[in-house]
Amino acid sequence: MKRISLLGLLCLATTSAFAQYPDRPVTLLSGYPAGGMVDIVARLVAEGAKARFPKGIIVLNRSGAGGAVAAAEVATGKPDGYTIVLTPLSTLVIQPQIMDLRYKTPDDYEPIINVVSYYPVLVVRPDAPWKDAHAFIEEARRNPGKMRVGSPGEGTSSHLNLEALMHAAGVKLTHIPYRGWAESSPAVLGGHIEAVVAQPGEAKPMVEAKKMRALVVFQHQRHPAFPDAPTAKEAGWDVANGVWFMLIAPKGTPAPVIKYIHDAVKPAIEDPAFAKAMELRGIDVDYRPGDRLRADLWREYKAHTEILKRIGMIKQ
Repeated sequence: MKRISLLGLLCLATTSAFAQYPDRPVTLLSGYPAGGMVDIVARLVAEGAKARFPKGIIVLNRSGAGGAVAAAEVATGKPDGYTIVLTPLSTLVIQPQIMDLRYKTPDDYEPIINVVSYYPVLVVRPDAPWKDAHAFIEEARRNPGKMRVGSPGEGTSSHLNLEALMHAAGVKLTHIPYRGWAESSPAVLGGHIEAVVAQPGEAKPMVEAKKMRALVVFQHQRHPAFPDAPTAKEAGWDVANGVWFMLIAPKGTPAPVIKYIHDAVKPAIEDPAFAKAMELRGIDVDYRPGDRLRADLWREYKAHTEILKRIGMIKQ
């Protein structure tokens, strides 16, 4: 009887503790350096949700391993809701399949809410001889391996869109990985590569200034910043691997805490000012709650397994 009473008191104390959440500052990790897109979105989300965190919500940059350092810290951290992370999809469905990490699958953490998404775009110089995506692919078909296409790096969503495009179109392009837009954009403008798969927010000002031209977007519908560029599916290739930014918490974080964070962040991303800030960067607000998000993560995890095996980044 005493044991039952003790367990009851313990459960009551635990419930009471989480009922007071948050009674101290919450740390929101960004797995990428200050000034990058993940960091920008994390700070805008924190600013929009701060009213629900009376003790404060603090953004800390913990970069490394393509965001995996921060994601691993949270996934295996204390499940109390006081340390969470804003992380891109690739960190959760690509990195754990090609690196030895402390988290492996979407069941190893708690998805809270997806906040934004974007899909890469293939761009070329404005004076490039290929007037559309089909002309570009036909050139690649005539000259296997000659066409060089840049990306932000091996294993990124941009890289995997390129690999999926080659598979769908039945052509060979040479992938040139860079360390970001600061390297890849001068390379394409200088003629060192023929094209680059870029983030829409990076390519948008260059396309608007007519310093680059968009050939195809890797998403399910046309991008408003590139209205003349068809989707890959419109062009005949079913390729659309996107980049999503989402909040996750450690495995075992209590449902009431997950709900509190979700309910604090959802109004922040529904604010028109947040939507406008994202639009200026070529990014879409993309709300998905945690339960739907886990199912989406598993779907993407399996889809990326196939791509990674096909290109040899996962051994058969």
